[in-house]
Amino acid sequence: MELANRVKQMTPSSTLAIAAKSKELKQAGYDVIGLGVGEPDFNTPDFINEAAIKALQEGHTKYTPAGGIPELKAAIANKFKQDNELDYTAKEIIVTTGAKHALYTLFQVILNPEDEVIVPAPYWVSYPEQIKLAEGKPVIVEANEKTNYKITPEQLEAAITEKTKAVIINSPSNPTGMTYTEQELLALGEVCVKHQIWIVSDEIYEKLIYTTEKHISIAQLSPALKNLTIVINGVSKSHAMTGWRIGYAAGDADIIKAMSSHASHATSNPTSIAQYAALAAYTATEDPTVDMRKVFSERLDLLYNLLEDIPGFSCTKPHGAFYLFPHIAEAVKMNQFNSTEEWVEALLEEEKVAVVPGGGFGAPDNIRLSYATSTEALIEAAKRMKRFVENHS
Repeated sequence: MELANRVKQMTPSSTLAIAAKSKELKQAGYDVIGLGVGEPDFNTPDFINEAAIKALQEGHTKYTPAGGIPELKAAIANKFKQDNELDYTAKEIIVTTGAKHALYTLFQVILNPEDEVIVPAPYWVSYPEQIKLAEGKPVIVEANEKTNYKITPEQLEAAITEKTKAVIINSPSNPTGMTYTEQELLALGEVCVKHQIWIVSDEIYEKLIYTTEKHISIAQLSPALKNLTIVINGVSKSHAMTGWRIGYAAGDADIIKAMSSHASHATSNPTSIAQYAALAAYTATEDPTVDMRKVFSERLDLLYNLLEDIPGFSCTKPHGAFYLFPHIAEAVKMNQFNSTEEWVEALLEEEKVAVVPGGGFGAPDNIRLSYATSTEALIEAAKRMKRFVENHS
């Protein structure tokens, strides 16, 4: 049977491949430390779980509007007002089956064949694949340690062509953890306004910033930028609700309407119970992010300092999310491996530490480490990685 070309051109997820190998070794009885997972290691707060149970008991188990229940849209609009000084109506908000689904649906409704989307690298692994699935073309613009893994206005300007439809801005970033400043966003936004291209602002990690800087959404910087921006967010990272699959998008009413129509044929609606759980997350007085942020900040400092002692590692300290993204080209060379992928595979086989190679993020000389795990595990993982590098040197 011949598969569709859109499927054949997809690249398998490097994060899922490492997770599968790690699980296989664990099932075989090995003490594997996994630093590849992209989700908080906290349980969903009790008050959210209780709201879901109440929703079940009250019979909220039927279809909902394709774009989400009105109460949740209102709560999201209030969140935007309180956190980002942004005003959105219900017609400008769609609730989706996770933030990933919001991105996927957005690309499906704005891209025609060969339309280009500028993707700063390092990037989240699904951006290029989702663009290709919409028959668009990802245009990769590379950033590096010298620019703190952020693209410049000059790079953005140089990448724009007559086929450019949008640019993705992910701040805080997965995988680098870096954030754009207000000045940097304004400079990038000026280029976008000049060329009238859509801005896809992925802000899923906005609540997980460990510096004194406040999260800035590019949409809040001017009416012109708000008109061009589709904000993507969700409760997965902020409220430890990865499995509940509730995300959302906010922006131009015509785009949101098209996304809702598309979703009506793809999923019918986000899970009803999960929507009521998300409603509780956004309307309760409790803020579970405060405790998570404190713990993640402490782990970041710990692991960052430990990595500095590993020969051949160079790491820019991130501002947010829960990842470190060290450059390990020197270590790979010292250890006489042909690629980062080989190095990562050998580390897992010999020391039972699972990390994600950076190739899937557009940075083949880096690895991504998640510190969404215990302090003890982080200390032991760093010890094993250092031993591995030294044993192979």
